[in-house]
Amino acid sequence: MAANDFKDYYQILGVSKDASPEEIKRAYRKLARKYHPDVNPGDREAEERFKAINEAHEVLSDPEKRRRYDQFGQYWQQAGARAGTGYEGVYEGFGRYSSFDDFINELLGRMGPRPAGFGGFRTMDFPGQDVEASLLLTWAEAFEGCQKRLNVNGETLTIRIPPGAKPGSRIRVKGKGQLSPFGGQQRGDLYLNIELPPHPFFQFEGEDLLCEIPITPDEAALGATVEIPTPTGKVQLKIPAGVDSGQILRLRGQGWRDPKGERSNLRVRLKVVAPKILTPQERELYEKLRQQRQWDPRRSLQEVRL
Repeated sequence: MAANDFKDYYQILGVSKDASPEEIKRAYRKLARKYHPDVNPGDREAEERFKAINEAHEVLSDPEKRRRYDQFGQYWQQAGARAGTGYEGVYEGFGRYSSFDDFINELLGRMGPRPAGFGGFRTMDFPGQDVEASLLLTWAEAFEGCQKRLNVNGETLTIRIPPGAKPGSRIRVKGKGQLSPFGGQQRGDLYLNIELPPHPFFQFEGEDLLCEIPITPDEAALGATVEIPTPTGKVQLKIPAGVDSGQILRLRGQGWRDPKGERSNLRVRLKVVAPKILTPQERELYEKLRQQRQWDPRRSLQEVRL
């Protein structure tokens, strides 16, 4: 990993910086199961997340790597590159380097007389630090794309959010991060992590959208055509006869969009609901149906034994 390509491993695993090894392990196992390629075949975004999760766990589960990462941030790998090579003396906080100058010179590979600045190296333009922040969007803003005005370090930025953003999407704003703590004029990049509030009807399931609609017992038994919402308006859904509660039907091309305008699927989970209040006529019809019914949905339970 390059020095200016800093990754926040704690954020990737969703744990705090003082998380215990057990908490890190639990978070890793949960995320690894969720984004494993076998669970998400053909999903490039899930594959990249899985790689990042493994990289974060590899560093944070190793006490020495985690110590260097916590201490040096984006320079943690360079700080440990010369560890154990026989340097005389130890500079507190910089591993087996005899001085802060040795650490910086080793890091940048450039040495020279010091007209001003730190110790024994000349003033240089250090790579800046990347910054990450969360950006909350409405579902409409994320689906259609939008422009947001943000104040970052006293500077007002106009950020274009492409259509199809969703939780986990990252927007890179080049050159709007922080300067290096070691000096220089180069700024890192700003990464905006997209967040969406819970929606009362839709939720994400991989690339698709998932929703749940209630249907009546007669619609489940006889079939029906019902109207359901989608991100771009209402459509007709044909329910076949004999469906079960919990069964999922799929509407192709009616789910979330991507930056190219393509749409994923909308998965519709059916929920059979019984009426809480019946009119006298409805109760009479249900009583007749019960008397005439030949089908027993619990017949197979008669064979259940311990």
